[in-house]
Amino acid sequence: MIATPFTPAIVRGALELEPTARGIRPHRLPAWVRQQFPDPQLLSREIQPSGVRIVVRTRATRIELRTHSARVAFAGADRPRGSIDVFVDGSFWSRDVLQGGDATEVDLLAGTTRQLEGPGHTTVVGGLPARDKLVELWLPHNEALELIALDSDERLAPSPDHPPLWMHHGSSISHGSNATAPSEIWPAVAARRGGVDLLNLGFGGSALVDPFMARVMRDTPADLISVKLGINVVNFDAMRVRAFVPAVHGFLDTLRDGHPGTPIVLVSPIFCGIHEHTAGPGAIDPASLGSGGVRFVAKGVPGDEAEGRLTLAVIRRELRSLAERRSADPDLHYLDGTELYGESDAGRLPLDDALHPGPGAHRLIGDRFAAFAFAPGGPFA
Repeated sequence: MIATPFTPAIVRGALELEPTARGIRPHRLPAWVRQQFPDPQLLSREIQPSGVRIVVRTRATRIELRTHSARVAFAGADRPRGSIDVFVDGSFWSRDVLQGGDATEVDLLAGTTRQLEGPGHTTVVGGLPARDKLVELWLPHNEALELIALDSDERLAPSPDHPPLWMHHGSSISHGSNATAPSEIWPAVAARRGGVDLLNLGFGGSALVDPFMARVMRDTPADLISVKLGINVVNFDAMRVRAFVPAVHGFLDTLRDGHPGTPIVLVSPIFCGIHEHTAGPGAIDPASLGSGGVRFVAKGVPGDEAEGRLTLAVIRRELRSLAERRSADPDLHYLDGTELYGESDAGRLPLDDALHPGPGAHRLIGDRFAAFAFAPGGPFA
């Protein structure tokens, strides 16, 4: 077997590859951010390689990828394991669900945690056609992963093809919460439909109009950019209207410093019944603990909007108005999130935990975003 090193030329969708005792850890945020703001929530999400792929051209008929995973598990709440999805020449080939790995088991009722250690995992991709082809291995969106070894029976080479790069920032929905597999998170669905490379800067619980995130995006080359803001600001009850609107202006101004003519799509939140007219903070519903899953509730009081507190309805109103006031920028486009997933969609594809879309809704959102952004005449056409 031929060993291939993990380099930025074949590991796409990561901003940094960190050497570890075992191998290589892909990061979706650079080291300076992790040092400047070592928030546990953010750090635990940026090492989950959502949207990260190993992309090679090869005549190999067998490829083996050795990895070691780490995840958070909640006692009494079943959560699907991560997986590695394989595509050959753009078509789905196989899915390998991770086994073993390390886990931090959290008991929300008891308020305790314990560390569990497990073995590494090997993904075997066999029976590949013996011809030149593009092979992509999508890494798990919901578990941290160390890359240990990549072996094959023929040489693996970086793909010379580099489609336009789409850089997207958003919340746990963009990260892929409740999606079945890494290739089925909505940004991945949209990227394949649009024929673009994806850099997914969606981080669970961490789309808070952070200035450091704007600087990361400013300094990262990209052909297409989208920013989906709002739900986390409401979840955390982090701002009022007076602070939110200038913060978004500043975020966009920073993006423009590095991408003066790049198309930017500003996306408001999708429909979420608990927060449409009720402010945050959001919280886990205690009644759902021990039921095999968790559900979320909004702890604000209806009517708080009059005091400047943010709900999703207020966020959409303000982002729409903000985009209109920036109409001198012909490359800034606004998309109402309810066009991607609205109240009528919630009736047939309900949010599984009252906050995050399930697998069917992820596909719907991805298809609709692609139809808006990549269609002839669309902002990313």
